This record gives sequence, structure tokens and C-alpha cells, in this order.
Amino acid sequence: MNNKIAIVTGSSSGFGMLTAIELALKGFTVIATMRDINKSKALLELAAENKVEDFIHVQPLDVTSSESIHLFRGKLTDYSAVDVLVNNAGFALGGFSEELSIDDYRLQFETNFFGLIAVTNAVLPLMRTRKKGRIINISSISGRFAFPGLSAYVASKHALEGYSESLRLELKPFGIDVSLIEPGSYQTNIWSSVDGLEVDPESPYKSYMESLLHEIEGGKASHGQPIEVANLAAQIASQPKSPDLRYPIGTGVKNMLALKSILPWKLLESIILKKLKR
Repeated sequence: MNNKIAIVTGSSSGFGMLTAIELALKGFTVIATMRDINKSKALLELAAENKVEDFIHVQPLDVTSSESIHLFRGKLTDYSAVDVLVNNAGFALGGFSEELSIDDYRLQFETNFFGLIAVTNAVLPLMRTRKKGRIINISSISGRFAFPGLSAYVASKHALEGYSESLRLELKPFGIDVSLIEPGSYQTNIWSSVDGLEVDPESPYKSYMESLLHEIEGGKASHGQPIEVANLAAQIASQPKSPDLRYPIGTGVKNMLALKSILPWKLLESIILKKLKR
């Protein structure tokens, strides 16, 4: 496995950083990408602690920039092949739909969806030529279960789910597997820095937002450790058999999906709205 190459986007923190380390520990040479390589210190320090610094190659990559993706693809010629792509780069935009602009939605999709597609398309020819490869898209429980106050983020992850289903069917004949990891709530920066999740005293949604923030704050104690997601990604990347399409992970995630599949929507929404009522 020492010759296998893995790309991880959004590697400066959270799931991306830990996934890069876990893949390196399994013997992969990891191309760890991030928009600003000046933020690579934490990754490199963790790599040194785990004695895998020689397996981590930091590269700049802004998934929303065509020029950045073009330059990155050119650098891939330095490597013999690309075996695994972990699409992790993303952010969460909060706020109620009426108070978000169309440009807010576009910004969310540029990173979480269109940027992911652009990176995937840049790497795919290298995998297809060899008839071998694995693409792991970091989705979210939000890609299958919607929540109020997060419509832009939820929509981007729902789009990712549908795209990944189609992509898996398209690439199977070429020996390329596509998988989705669907984390619930974890202790990562994405939830501590959700853009727009704040109380505006002039907003008609003020009390609704207060209830939502209260619920998020109260649930933090049960948030999982992000290393669980990193371990899962490394397992999918290295297992000999073909991986599944979906991997939901996190406290209560499978129960939530089961409830959504069996409960009528009206009952489900009444449960959610009652939980958010203060």
C-alpha cells in the first residue's frame, strides 16, 4: 500500500486534517489540500506527532477557483496515480430562507457542491485510465434529513447525495467506487462557525432562531469525536472489498433515518416543531 496516493480536500482542520493523518498511518501518501497553506501548521504538527510527516504533502487548492484546480491538476503529474479522493472541503451557512439572498445560496453551493464536482472531474481521468479508484464524499445527516435555519447547507448536501448516487452508477463499469459518509453532530469547526446562525432582534424569526440555538447548544455534550469519521474514511479507502454507497455515522443518526422512513411527514414535522418550541 505504500505506493497508493490519496487526495484530501479541506485538510487544515476537522475531518479533513484527521482523515489525512489516518490515511498516512495506513501507508498512503496523502496530498493534503487547503485553500490557504499558511494554515497547515496544525496538520504538520499532528503528522510529526504520529511520525507520518513524510507521507503528507501539502498543496494549495481552492475548490471554487477554476485556475486553482487547473494548477493543482498539473501538479498531479508528479505522482504515479491517484487511488483515493476524499472530498471534504466545505462550510455551513445558517439562517432562515427568507433572510438569505440567492447569492448566499450560490456561495454555499460553490464550495459544497460545484467545487466538489470540479475537483472530482479533475481527478477522474487519472482513475478511469487505470480502471481503479475510490471517491469518498463527506456529506452529512443534513443530506437526508432537513433542519430549519440551515436550508442552504441542507440543500447543498441533498444535492451532493443525488450527485453521488448517479456518479457511482456511472463509474462502476470503470472500476471506480463512490461512497458517502453522512456524519451527524461532531466536535468540528463547522458547527462552531456556522455563518448566519445568530439572533437578529429585528428578525421575525427571532424567537425561532433563539430556540434553534438553544437546541444546538444543549446538544453539544453529545457531539461525537471527529476521529470516528476519519477512521471510517480511512477504512473505506483501504478495505479490499467494494465499499457501500452510504455510511451514516454519529449518535442517533441511524435512528433519525429510520424514523424518517417509517413516520408520516406530518407526524415527523410536529415532533421537530414541538422540540423547538419554547
